[in-house]
Amino acid sequence: MRSISGSVTLSRDIGPLGATLLVLNGLIGAGIFALPGVVAANAGPLSPWLFLAVGLLFLAVVLTFAELASYYDRSGGPVLYAGTAFGPLAGFSTGWLLFISRATSFAANATVMATYLGSLVPWFAGEAGRALVVSVVTVGLTWVNVLGVRDGVRTMLLFSVLKLAPLLIMVLAGLGEVTGATLLPAGSVFIDELGSTALLLIYAYVGFETIGITAGETRDPRASLPRALVRTVLAIAVIYFFIMLVFVAVVPAERWASATLVDVGRALAGPAGAVAITVAAIFSIGGNLSQSMLGAPRLLFALAENGLLPRAFARVSPRYHTPDMAIVSMGALGLALALSGTFAQLAVASSLARLLTYALCICALPAVRRRASGEPGSGQYRLRGGYAIPLLGLAICVWLLLHTTRENWLAVGVLLALGVSLYMLEKRLAAGAR
Repeated sequence: MRSISGSVTLSRDIGPLGATLLVLNGLIGAGIFALPGVVAANAGPLSPWLFLAVGLLFLAVVLTFAELASYYDRSGGPVLYAGTAFGPLAGFSTGWLLFISRATSFAANATVMATYLGSLVPWFAGEAGRALVVSVVTVGLTWVNVLGVRDGVRTMLLFSVLKLAPLLIMVLAGLGEVTGATLLPAGSVFIDELGSTALLLIYAYVGFETIGITAGETRDPRASLPRALVRTVLAIAVIYFFIMLVFVAVVPAERWASATLVDVGRALAGPAGAVAITVAAIFSIGGNLSQSMLGAPRLLFALAENGLLPRAFARVSPRYHTPDMAIVSMGALGLALALSGTFAQLAVASSLARLLTYALCICALPAVRRRASGEPGSGQYRLRGGYAIPLLGLAICVWLLLHTTRENWLAVGVLLALGVSLYMLEKRLAAGAR
């Protein structure tokens, strides 16, 4: 499959480690720092197993994306998959939904950063403090990216170590508190609102699809991307399981709803433990926010450059050589969403947008298989069992989508309608110019 333009060759500097780090940093952001208390309040002692079960079930979606990634050696990911199967409008809609999901995810994560800063300085937990943190972080990252930021594998590795090391130390320190009753709860244990809880929990597993967008800069992407996807998601599901196991073992049940991992760190190591987890959360969320502000505007830029959005979004700053219009648009939308919604609302909206994207891409697999059949090197990760795994992944997406609220659909629908309107405007302008 040839590149769209054929005139620009990207440097393939991302190796297996870089691909793994892309998945890891895409998944581990604010979710695991914000969700434990919410999930534990609904699922109780079964929370660790629910984290693991959702991760393993969601692997059906990840495996489908692993096969899809094995057919392409150029950048685009979900935009390519849907566009190949269903045409330009579907490709655009998928790309726009991805942009929406990143913008809402950015907003959700910014609110969590304010929450964790509030555990150190209580003023940040109030409305004024939260608004200040969200505004400073968003405006600062927007401006820095307009100036020009080069986010390399070494930077991702540093963020990964800074976010994972305190969490792994916390798990090792907390395993001594885990009893047999914690690991295998006795008696009848029920999960309140299983569907909505699983939908919220999915937020800790979304973001892996980003890896396909960088395929054009990855060495041997048809082989390395599927392996990085599956192995990293499996490893993260196990890490989440142990984090939740320590959470329910250390935090008293009556405090689950309001507790965060900072409370776990404080219970295990006093003030030093609380500070360590707070620092880990800030680095984790900061790295995730930086990645979103770097990647999402490039998605807008690519859509505009390919004639799917007004050309204004493809503007490049003559001074800084960055897509400044796309970056500022991302910053403005992220700030507006962060100031207007809570973490749970924003997380569900982000998950909804991504689930729609996943469903579209899974439905695209048959056409992608047909188009790529016989092409040398493609389809190195073809799934066994025909379409059994993709159908399971699609069923999981549909089941989760059925548990979203009318308000969630309305919010995503309005943003999607805005994108389609811009798409139609560009097509009309392009037709008038001919």
